Amino acid sequence: MPSASECAAHNRSSFEDEFFQFLRIPSISTLPDHASDIARAAEFARDQLALAGLESVELIEGDGHPLVYGEWLGAPGKPTILIYGHYDVQPTDPIDEWISDPFEPTVRNGQVYARGASDDKGQILANIKALQALRQASGRYPVNVKVLIEGEEEVGGEAVTAFVKSNPTRLAADAALVSDTAMYMPDTPTLCTGLRGMVYTEWFARGAARDLHSGLYGGVAPNAVFGLIELLARCKDSGGRVLIPGFYDDVEAPSEDEKASWDTIDFDEEGYRRNEVCASTLTGEPGFSVFERIGARPTFEVHGLPGGFTGPGAKTVIPAAASAKVSARLVPRQNPASILQLMREFVAEHSPQGIEIDVRLIHTAPATMVATDHPAIRTASRALEEVWGRKTVFIRSGGSIPVVGDFQEHLGIPTVLMGYGLPDDALHAPNEKFSLRNFHMGIASTARFLELLGAPE
Repeated sequence: MPSASECAAHNRSSFEDEFFQFLRIPSISTLPDHASDIARAAEFARDQLALAGLESVELIEGDGHPLVYGEWLGAPGKPTILIYGHYDVQPTDPIDEWISDPFEPTVRNGQVYARGASDDKGQILANIKALQALRQASGRYPVNVKVLIEGEEEVGGEAVTAFVKSNPTRLAADAALVSDTAMYMPDTPTLCTGLRGMVYTEWFARGAARDLHSGLYGGVAPNAVFGLIELLARCKDSGGRVLIPGFYDDVEAPSEDEKASWDTIDFDEEGYRRNEVCASTLTGEPGFSVFERIGARPTFEVHGLPGGFTGPGAKTVIPAAASAKVSARLVPRQNPASILQLMREFVAEHSPQGIEIDVRLIHTAPATMVATDHPAIRTASRALEEVWGRKTVFIRSGGSIPVVGDFQEHLGIPTVLMGYGLPDDALHAPNEKFSLRNFHMGIASTARFLELLGAPE
């Protein structure tokens, strides 16, 4: 009887072909023109689950993009694992910065370049192909498996949140597995034990009832753009510390064990600045390491600020309205609802004279943590070390995966964040990529993780 690794090796070429087929579907969730592509991607994911041997495979239609679900519960007495991923992708603009067509996967130096290659089509497909290899090897899986794939992760994930909340029995599991994160560096198996949460808002500023001539009214009329900028500048000091009262009240410092583990990582801060951030300097709160600033400290960021006249030429107006996309990344113990209320109170108190500002919520997600000594984390660490031949590194991620919080809140289960991406995969940016080697090593790692989970104690 062949092993799962032998089955995966035998199917290497077909697995890559199916990966490329997935990438050719422009499943951009935020653009209505791609609704038919979203449907095609959901159907492709459904068919892949069926091919991998799952049962009760279906598309779950609702108000949003379809969810894809499948399960196999033929291992009584064994753990149940809930595998999650998403088939939707980000828009491709600026399109002129792509070296090759974002929806025609191109391999260069062992890297597959395409939108969604790393986030998250390559990673969720690696998990599905691990299931396929296991089923081909023995006709069954070593554990009970449930798979949930959504199409709205890049636009807030409202459909999957509602589904998880209303289906705790159907989705009941011992742990979740999510491959939507990155390894610390190439050939370094990595488990992410913490994710920051999120409060994402839009601030709408209003001054006069209409745009005004700056020559006739300049000096007396409130300027919505300038007023909004003035308010935003009051939210954070030049050193990077957020000035909203109470913002840091519930922030808990990382444990000494965590700090000690970070100290063992061979981290090139200058190389990180130059090659990943690509900026003249790193910023952030003084007195905290880079690892703390990007994973264990909260942030306040402005993502865009439209308003007034921005076309070619000149138009001398005092803008009546402006808006800004504003978010705060949160760490464990910070409550999103409380932070939103602090934002609104700060805006109400500090809005400039003559400017009314309304803070509207777009979405929130709680921060999550899982202990490194949890049985599922220990098993994942062992699996990674066996496949990669190197000690597993534990990190926190500065990003947010809202469904991980949903699993924690509504299902009461921890999530194993076992990602196979790399820090330079250019997620959400032009020339996104995913290592073909990591795709295949990911298949082997997920398969071994499930084998170890199902092994007799």
